[in-house]
Amino acid sequence: MITGVHHVLLAAPPGSEDALRAFYGGVLGLDETAKPPELAKRGGAWFRGDGVELHLGIERDFRPARKAHPALLVRDLDELAARLRAAGHDVTPDGLFPGHRRFYADDPVGNRLEFLQPAP
Repeated sequence: MITGVHHVLLAAPPGSEDALRAFYGGVLGLDETAKPPELAKRGGAWFRGDGVELHLGIERDFRPARKAHPALLVRDLDELAARLRAAGHDVTPDGLFPGHRRFYADDPVGNRLEFLQPAP
């Protein structure tokens, strides 16, 4: 029945759009895509990359996702870790997922993100 995932939505606090753009667009290198006009009135931002689409929606009583998270496949885990650290983000390695190298990092509003690459 299910054929894929269209997008993942993460919540963000009001007024965080500039920080989200700097992180998802600048650090992660995703392209921002225009929201439909009616949805754009709600704030937030949408990002797209190779095979992934992330929507950041504004939530008035925002609390960051600390356990729930998207798991994003990357081409070069070490390069991304270096980019995140250079931008001031902590990277937490985790070797518990068989067949993959991975780490966790938080976005600028505190949402947990997992980044992984198949092990050689």
